[in-house]
Amino acid sequence: MTGRAGRTGRSGSQAGAGDLLELVRSGRAVTRGALQQATGLSRATVAQRLDRLFRAGWLREGAGGPVDSPLGGRPSITLEFDDSHAVVLAADLDTRHARAAVLSLTGEVLAEHSGALAVDDGPEPVLGELGRWFAELLEKAGHRAAEVCGIGLAVPGPVGSGTGRVVQPPMMPGWDGYDMAGRLSRAFTEHTGAPAVPVLVDNDANLMAYGEQRTGHPDCAAFVLVKVSTGIGAGVVVDGSIYRGIDGGAGDIGHIRVGADAVCRCGSQGCLAAVASGGAVARRLAEAGVPAASGADVRDLLAAGHPQAAALAREAGRRVGDVLATVVTLLNPGVLMIAGDLAGTPFLTGVRELLYQRALPRSTAHLDVVTSRLGERAALIGAGALVVEHLYAPERVEERLRALGV
Repeated sequence: MTGRAGRTGRSGSQAGAGDLLELVRSGRAVTRGALQQATGLSRATVAQRLDRLFRAGWLREGAGGPVDSPLGGRPSITLEFDDSHAVVLAADLDTRHARAAVLSLTGEVLAEHSGALAVDDGPEPVLGELGRWFAELLEKAGHRAAEVCGIGLAVPGPVGSGTGRVVQPPMMPGWDGYDMAGRLSRAFTEHTGAPAVPVLVDNDANLMAYGEQRTGHPDCAAFVLVKVSTGIGAGVVVDGSIYRGIDGGAGDIGHIRVGADAVCRCGSQGCLAAVASGGAVARRLAEAGVPAASGADVRDLLAAGHPQAAALAREAGRRVGDVLATVVTLLNPGVLMIAGDLAGTPFLTGVRELLYQRALPRSTAHLDVVTSRLGERAALIGAGALVVEHLYAPERVEERLRALGV
């Protein structure tokens, strides 16, 4: 998990320890000389600020780099972000199950668990159970709770910007406005005995997009991920940052009206999710006598080659592709990724049929339509990255160093 693309940091005497750490993490300057050149700081000032990062355990020396001078001399010692000084916890909450993990600061999954967990049970017991999972995972990974620097949580609903609370979530009854970050932080402390740590909450599609873009498409300046499971949502990453809109509502394409008669879980009629989500396909299969209650059931039927499930998934893909033609025309992304329970060949075929038929050729000339690389781990990886970027952002490093007494 390197620094965000496009961040340039401050220069001259304004460049602090956090700016130096950002330059090293992003790979833009990984030697003392390169840091001097990038910031304009003196050799002594760079040394003083690096010393604080070394004492915090956030930097380490790597191998010697190439000799820059034609006169020869000793190779420059490279600097590296030391990801061994802390770990991150992450959880991805779906409507009927959840996944949790311990991650390194560079996104490696150190321990992982998934299991049944229904959001309909309400926030208190669900988040309390995640706290118990976290304690067990830390023991499994061989890490102490004191090593945890933060927690990331992905949820299947719109999250208000900066609040960590879901806003009128159709698929999370009883969660509207609930302090999820506070409850999960308390659950972590209750089950581990460790002090509270920062908890960041975001929409699952946002975090899936963030994880996928950073891991597989870091050079894509406009990236869109569409998750089609029990519901439908999209995550948008622009210039390396999640685009959330003014209050966290960006990407909620499942509630675009498509002129159908079906009633959506949000209470409106004719939403895309009401006719093209995994839940909608499962409902149509159940009406035809095929046992299916959720997007996960549809996924299993598709994996087994069920012909009726495949036909309905392709039809759902065409409906989604029709809407995505507008999305692609508006955002002009370089990558459109289809993820979630329905992200297989039948659905993707349907998407492509309508997308390329309805969108302007110019909008799709440089567009890659792909499926998920990270699979069920995408939101976990994105949640971990969100925490790391938050805690090691230049503007936050200084206060954390002072808290550590270095």
